[in-house]
Amino acid sequence: MRHEHGRARRARAALAAVVTWAGLLAGTACTAEGGPSGIGALGAPPAAEDVIRVTPGDGVKDVGPDEKLLVRVPSGRLESVRVVRSQDARQTPVAGRISDDGLRWEPADERLSLAAEYTVDVVALDGHGRRSARHTTFTTAVPEERFIGYVTPEDRATVGTGMIVSLEFNREVENRAAVERAVRVSARPAVEIRPHWFGNGRLDFRPEHYWKPGTRVTVDLRLRDVEGAPGVYGLQDRTFTFTVGRDQVSVVDAARHTMRVRREGELLGTVPITAGAPRTTTYNGKMVVTEMLEMTRMDGATVGFKKKDGKGEYDIPDVPHAMRLTESGTFLHGNYWAPASVFGQTNVSHGCIGLRDDKGGGSDTPAGWFFDRSLVGDVVEVVGSEDRTVDPDNGLGGWNMGWAEWKAGSALG
Repeated sequence: MRHEHGRARRARAALAAVVTWAGLLAGTACTAEGGPSGIGALGAPPAAEDVIRVTPGDGVKDVGPDEKLLVRVPSGRLESVRVVRSQDARQTPVAGRISDDGLRWEPADERLSLAAEYTVDVVALDGHGRRSARHTTFTTAVPEERFIGYVTPEDRATVGTGMIVSLEFNREVENRAAVERAVRVSARPAVEIRPHWFGNGRLDFRPEHYWKPGTRVTVDLRLRDVEGAPGVYGLQDRTFTFTVGRDQVSVVDAARHTMRVRREGELLGTVPITAGAPRTTTYNGKMVVTEMLEMTRMDGATVGFKKKDGKGEYDIPDVPHAMRLTESGTFLHGNYWAPASVFGQTNVSHGCIGLRDDKGGGSDTPAGWFFDRSLVGDVVEVVGSEDRTVDPDNGLGGWNMGWAEWKAGSALG
């Protein structure tokens, strides 16, 4: 009887165990479908997109530059975020930081680059300490219209102390403040450099006084994706540098028919000249050499000096030692066609400054001597003429504007 009773107890215990496990299994099935309690709460981790939220979304196209890039988790914390921008066949890591609470990552630069693909790789822990990883991509819009700025002087040039940094834009700039913020001009040794707008198409930079010899100037253009006008975005992301050479300033006295050339303040020489005739006088004021040509053609028709038949009052195909001073056509150049007696005695030109020269350009003539000792960026100042002062935007004539007026031309105040 005891043996039978023992077998009965073991049978009842086995039956109770089966009932218990069946109940547990039933409970597990229930919580998997209906609630966050029990064993099911620690089952398979949630989908990565529920743990890690990335904006803009995965696969989104034509994202605008002002849309915000953001990585976040509702709970838990971000472990690592890596964002790479692919643009112009280059891959560039995007700088950013995770917030102190670990819930957000934002880029250092709030604006997105245009015509680029962004790749986002994130590792994060959810609120239960489970690790998830997510990989997303999105592409930004490709602008239909772009603008660029043509920079004076040329990259790595050595220039005179009167050089003004000038940007000529190929499109009208309506948002001048944004464009101005995207251009930085700095110097070593340091000096205050300020911008001035001439209309909506040109932005110049200069210090209060001529540059010191030996100064190294850097022009940083960060115009890429800057909206200069509605729907028109900048294209350039470049750096230009130039070096300031020796100090040379030449003063042309149109009344005395002479040019005194000073280097580092010392008189280098006095050259006889001929300036503009009474009917076609030469501008007064400070002008900067912007172009140097061993030989060029000068046709009066191109600058308004025409005969009744429409042809130029002059057309000289081989003007030697020509240095441009204004955009409107004022040059300092060699002259082989006028009698030698006019130089230092009378003014006979159409507004240019002429120095005696040989046909083809002589090396030992006054024009050749001056050309060989000149640089783009040198200052030529005209005094004693019956004409007005050259406009500040005619060539690099900004030195004719006072410092207070120059600074007032900034779009940033």
